[in-house]
Amino acid sequence: MNEEIIQNLNERLDVAIERGRDMLADEQLRERVDEVKDKAEEVIRKHPLKSVLIGAAVGFLLGKIISGE
Repeated sequence: MNEEIIQNLNERLDVAIERGRDMLADEQLRERVDEVKDKAEEVIRKHPLKSVLIGAAVGFLLGKIISGE
């Protein structure tokens, strides 16, 4: 029974990995990611202090959530 569960999970993982590869191969997706990256870099360059403060706040909150405090 445990082997069946593991085999099922492995099959699902293989399908998910294949879908991920297909998405990465999609040229339109790459273009969108590049556009978002460029816009993010532009905003960070225009507002470096705000960006650092927001990043620190998000990191602090994620740390609190992950640690369970």
